[in-house]
Amino acid sequence: MGQSPRNLRELLRKIVWIGIWLVFLSSPVHDLAAGHHSPAGTAAGWAGLAAFVGAYLALVFRNWGRPFDRAAVAGIIVFLCALAVVLCLTLGSGWLGLFCYVSVACGATLPVRAAYWAVPGTAAVMMLTGLATDLADAKDLLLLVLLIGFAMMGVSQLVRTTVELRQARATVAQLAANEERLRLARDLHDLLGHSLSLITLKSELAGRMLPGHPDKAAQQVADIEQVSRQALVDVREAVTGYRRPRLAAELAGARVALTAAGVEARLPAEPDTHLDGVPEESESALAWALREAITNVVRHSGARRCAVELVRRQTLDGPVLELSVEDDGAGGAGGVPGNGLTGLSERLVKAGGGLEAGRVKRGFRLVARVPRGAGGDVGSPA
Repeated sequence: MGQSPRNLRELLRKIVWIGIWLVFLSSPVHDLAAGHHSPAGTAAGWAGLAAFVGAYLALVFRNWGRPFDRAAVAGIIVFLCALAVVLCLTLGSGWLGLFCYVSVACGATLPVRAAYWAVPGTAAVMMLTGLATDLADAKDLLLLVLLIGFAMMGVSQLVRTTVELRQARATVAQLAANEERLRLARDLHDLLGHSLSLITLKSELAGRMLPGHPDKAAQQVADIEQVSRQALVDVREAVTGYRRPRLAAELAGARVALTAAGVEARLPAEPDTHLDGVPEESESALAWALREAITNVVRHSGARRCAVELVRRQTLDGPVLELSVEDDGAGGAGGVPGNGLTGLSERLVKAGGGLEAGRVKRGFRLVARVPRGAGGDVGSPA
């Protein structure tokens, strides 16, 4: 809604949604088919009805994509209203239902302030037309014309709000990306600016000392090597921080991956509540474990359901945070763990945790544990 159709499916969906309202044409069509008019009157009625429906569909359909300008919208609405009046006066009260479409067009295409006046104005024009045809039929349609017009005003406002929210979300994402680029540029400048400047100065100094004082030049080269090694360490630490996965982000990605694979997913709603006091290295290890487990579920298990739980436990080795991923698939580890599970186990052990993986009664279960405090013993499973 609010966008032009990008493919045939979206085009058909919009046509169906708009075409539902054509039910109000049953009375005019029945009037023409009943043969109450002369051949010339019937032909004129069909032509007028076709012109009315064509103008209405063009106006409403275009308004949900790339709308006409305001002058064209106002002109088409005036044309619809005038044509409805002419058809009602010449062919009878059975054509009063056309004012429902005029009201829908006003509510769906006009600005809110203009629609507040246009919808009651359409109802008033219908009542005046009913005085010359059948006032009772006009009274029966009065409430419907008002309600359907104001309802379409609400739908139109919802479309506008949706479009604005979508644009705002895109803007926020762009600003976040720009902020991340600025932060990366700032961190790299802080990390490398001083080191590269020092390397440049010492290189120039070593070049001047080399002819007459080779021993001093060698000392400068040794200093350059030390500074460059430290700069390399700083860059690696910075890149590791940027690449470190977060558990909340991996859970969101897991939901998308499982849904795309047709697997019913049950995931913890608020993982951040379990991460208080958990070191970043431990959270990163759990995030890698979740990524590996979900990858195995999607690619190899053939599962229909997958449950992810995140709980705190108290063990003999101290408090731990436990992540379990269980599916009902037929796949799983064989007698020898694969490279993914082996690497994951090593990563968890390095963070002071441990890994358990294997077949259960109905599927496969992977459990990853990391210490909840900052003082985990690196290299010893919790």
